[in-house]
Amino acid sequence: MPTPGKHRSLAEKQKAYRTRQAAERNRLLLAKGLPPLPAISSMPGVPRWKAMREAALALLCAMLAEMESYRDERSEDWQEGERGEAFEEALDQVREACDCLAAVR
Repeated sequence: MPTPGKHRSLAEKQKAYRTRQAAERNRLLLAKGLPPLPAISSMPGVPRWKAMREAALALLCAMLAEMESYRDERSEDWQEGERGEAFEEALDQVREACDCLAAVR
């Protein structure tokens, strides 16, 4: 005997699937320390841009923290060497981008 279905229609089944997928995406973002993605398409201009800026700032700040941690784990020889100096320049650029985004209000 077949098992009874959970959903009354295919539309309900698809809606449940989309809900589970969105919840899983949000769970993965939170596990990485990132905020959940906003429902940007439904927001008007200025609030949407603010949400986009805040999301970009969160990503850049997470990138900055990871890069600083990576640099701190390297030896002093590496940090003072050519590769370390090039990495420090990239780190300064990311830091500057974070500062610029944080200054926009």
